[in-house]
Amino acid sequence: MNLYSGYINHLIEELAALPGIGDKSAARLAFHIVHMPKDRVLRLAASITDARDHVGHCAVCCTLTDGEICPICKDERRDHSTIMVVENTRDQAAYEKTGKYEGVYHVLHGAISPMLGIGPDDIRLKELMARLQKEDVKEVIIATNSSLEGETTAMYLSKLIKPTGIKVTRIASGVPVGGDLEYIDEVTLLRALEGRTEL
Repeated sequence: MNLYSGYINHLIEELAALPGIGDKSAARLAFHIVHMPKDRVLRLAASITDARDHVGHCAVCCTLTDGEICPICKDERRDHSTIMVVENTRDQAAYEKTGKYEGVYHVLHGAISPMLGIGPDDIRLKELMARLQKEDVKEVIIATNSSLEGETTAMYLSKLIKPTGIKVTRIASGVPVGGDLEYIDEVTLLRALEGRTEL
């Protein structure tokens, strides 16, 4: 039975389809949006549409950006000889919050997962290997999650990169097994970075 009108039900359904939003949260958000001033609703709708239309992948590191090259890759003060490989842009943002990492990143947009049918060709590995051939890289820090998929990806990357002579390290175990980097506090992330080990 539909409790609300078609428009409200439709809004609740769309909001509930977002990750981490349940039916109750979706209903609360829908009622909040309906009661917002019209100009704020239009700004919200425009910002969603603009982000969808203008955000793409950095030509260097594959992170999300609204330019051809992201601000981190453009920054000449960063150490471009050290690349941290992360699974997604949220993990990159988590490390940036520590304020201590001065290298650059490469975002895979996923992890190898045979169970889910995700292989090496389904994530941004080719782009990383092409980058390693073009740039003068001394170290690759593998900062994938401490999950089965993250560990599988780390081992695969290590086997690919080691023959090139580039130092390959893995973040230390300050990050709990099964934990997602985006939810871990800055101190734990920094400890994991500082305690990384060579693979």
